[in-house]
Amino acid sequence: MTDGVDAPVTGAGAVFSSQIVRWHLQHGRHDLPWQGTRDPYRVWLSEIMLQQTQVATVKAYFERFVQRFPDVVSLAAAAEDEVLGLWSGLGYYARARNLHRCAQNVVSMHAGEFPRDAEALQTLPGIGRSTAAAIASICFSRREAILDANVRRVITRWAAFEGDLARGPHVNALWELANSLLPDAQCAQTDMPLYTQGLMDLGAMLCLPRQPACERCPVSATCRAYAQGNPQKYPVRTRTLKRSSAQLWLLYARNAQDAVFLVKRPGAGIWAGLYCLPVFKSEDDLRSALEPGLHTQLKPEPPFVHVLTHRDLHLHVVGLTLSDNAEIVEKALSGLPGNWVAQADWPSLGLPAPVRLLLQRDA
Repeated sequence: MTDGVDAPVTGAGAVFSSQIVRWHLQHGRHDLPWQGTRDPYRVWLSEIMLQQTQVATVKAYFERFVQRFPDVVSLAAAAEDEVLGLWSGLGYYARARNLHRCAQNVVSMHAGEFPRDAEALQTLPGIGRSTAAAIASICFSRREAILDANVRRVITRWAAFEGDLARGPHVNALWELANSLLPDAQCAQTDMPLYTQGLMDLGAMLCLPRQPACERCPVSATCRAYAQGNPQKYPVRTRTLKRSSAQLWLLYARNAQDAVFLVKRPGAGIWAGLYCLPVFKSEDDLRSALEPGLHTQLKPEPPFVHVLTHRDLHLHVVGLTLSDNAEIVEKALSGLPGNWVAQADWPSLGLPAPVRLLLQRDA
């Protein structure tokens, strides 16, 4: 098989979907805090948090979020800084900003109710095709196919789909295949939520990137990759994003009261919208931002690497501890657009993960 779907796959959707549904009922995950509900707010929140993030990490964040923001109205009314603060450490902060904007749009444009169909859901900030389909299918039983990373792996292996997913036409063909496997319309009301969750569970529990548990898979009897003996070959994607790197210098200034000097980052670029130590492109730039008399008090720390998805940040932290002389403290960083933040206040702010770890180290 190369591009698209060939004849043996066609017509197999009813059997495939019923096997997934039965397996999920008996063996799927049923204890996650966002399961057992058809509340679109909770399903949407979990779907956004689970993008690029492991379930084990998301669970605690999800529970804190719904405790503080139990519904979309309360999230929409929150300040962005509070949302970013609760999100801090989860990474990919554009998700949090889109989450906040989406909640505001749901309240202002949809009277606080999430749209029921995938096409309308995709008009909201941060909701793509697969996320919209997950909400529509789980919450409203709509016959919509999802294609998150786990589901792509399940379906491409089952069909031995050899199309290169780095190419748009092959992605479209995979969407067509996914749509052909949906439960029949007459049982969609009951089966669509179970089928969608079952596919996600199968990819997370058995159809793993390495060492898939094919002998326990409910569709292994018809899985072409299993029959070929090479499930790890799928999905096929030849183009990968090149990694880049950057060198950054962070000024870690504290005063005698253990307050730390933080700057709110611009709305675009790295760590956008977060509170951060002042960032510089070189040590010379850092020194130039300070009074010359303070240079002898600077204490560089050993650099370390913070790994992002496609970028390595080589971080050079330069410490500066100021005396309790109010005039010196006020003058020292007067050229930087930041503020002193007390030790009791910074934990609630949205902070980049490496900055939070530094502050926690010295708390």
